[in-house]
Amino acid sequence: MDWKLLLTDDRLGIEKSQLSKKDGRSQFQKDFDRIVFSPAFRRLQDKTQVFPLPESDFVHTRLTHSLEVSVVGRSLGNLVGERIIAKHPKLKKDFTQFHFGEIVAAACLAHDIGNPPFGHSGEDAIAEYFKNGNGKKFKEEINDEKKWNDLIRFEGNAQGFRIITKLQNQDVDGGLQLTYATLSALNKYPKESLTDLEIKHAKGHKNIYKKFGFFQSEKEIYKHVAEKTGLTKPVTAEKYLWHRHPLSFLVEAADDICYSIMDLEDGFRLGLLSFKETESLLLPLIHKRDLSGYKKRDDNEKVGYLRAKAISDLVNLVADAFMENETEILAGNFNKELVTVISKSNTLKKIEKASIAKIYRHRSVVEREVAGYEVLGGLLDTFITAYNEYSNHNLTPKYRAIINLIPRRFFFGEKNNPELYQRLLRVIDFISGMTDSYAISIFRKIKGISLPGGRVTE
Repeated sequence: MDWKLLLTDDRLGIEKSQLSKKDGRSQFQKDFDRIVFSPAFRRLQDKTQVFPLPESDFVHTRLTHSLEVSVVGRSLGNLVGERIIAKHPKLKKDFTQFHFGEIVAAACLAHDIGNPPFGHSGEDAIAEYFKNGNGKKFKEEINDEKKWNDLIRFEGNAQGFRIITKLQNQDVDGGLQLTYATLSALNKYPKESLTDLEIKHAKGHKNIYKKFGFFQSEKEIYKHVAEKTGLTKPVTAEKYLWHRHPLSFLVEAADDICYSIMDLEDGFRLGLLSFKETESLLLPLIHKRDLSGYKKRDDNEKVGYLRAKAISDLVNLVADAFMENETEILAGNFNKELVTVISKSNTLKKIEKASIAKIYRHRSVVEREVAGYEVLGGLLDTFITAYNEYSNHNLTPKYRAIINLIPRRFFFGEKNNPELYQRLLRVIDFISGMTDSYAISIFRKIKGISLPGGRVTE
């Protein structure tokens, strides 16, 4: 892979000649701004990160998590960019270190934009509906293993790519019309959903095979993105499988750093871990124990201080790891997470182990997960039935009322009778785009548990 192609600022859906005039922003900064002002990004403020949206104001939502990942990603990109340009001086003509940081920051900002309500359990709930729930009856009618895999292995990453390239500004080609560089860096899993047999044979590519980055409905769009950025393919690759964009490793690392450290801080602030436990987990991450004034702080301030120091040191370690493996990364031969090859990887594993035991299995988290299965399963059942009846011109008064709850934008490009796969995706678009609060509210109302105005039925 070639850095000049990888950093292209051409845009999806826009000819080069149509790019707007310079206004003091790079094309990659414009990517960042477009994401910030998109409705899909705004809805992240009411989507679960780990803990239920709480009474306290310090626990992370998907929005605050995405902003923090973006900040860390920008630092990583700037550090790596400076070293890449020093190593490949010909790049100086067209790029600065900050272009690297801007690409990574924009990709990080959008990395969770496709996640449904209720965090990662929401993804599982949608997949479970089709795999083992009422949705499994659609398998024979779809009669396409790849399309069926999209549903039974529903992936927020693929939904995010669909949102950015198609659903936002759906009346124009390319959706948000981001640069190819940002779109490529965003996709940690540049592949379609694989069958069980393909996964079994995916030796040496465990990390990029474990999930997928686009649905069958957007595979040609991603193919175009991959070609524009010069992504290479494994020798024996499937048609829709590529090596990662190098900067996607930094996007992944920024996410890994933030959820490891920030989830730990959230757990401490909620009283799930003691100060001593939290301190003992964070201190080993700090390279230079510059703790001047540390003892004068209260426990909350101490944890905040350690969190900042830990993230700073991890950023430097990850940047070093990237440069040490740059040749392999460009060749498509590096298939590990960067945080697993740094000197502090064992400490991060200890944090992960503690988080699983004391945070991710906390009763409030588990209760939210269980509720997600009921809410999302119920919504899928109701709206899929109504949408199918609508497409078959067989609406009863009940389903006509339910269809009226779906905004018209989810009927984009409506044909007389679109195939079942497309209908199911459009319902998923609607439901996965809901905030946690709205999903719960609309579920309660359509089930008759509550009425508009807040009245609860007897």
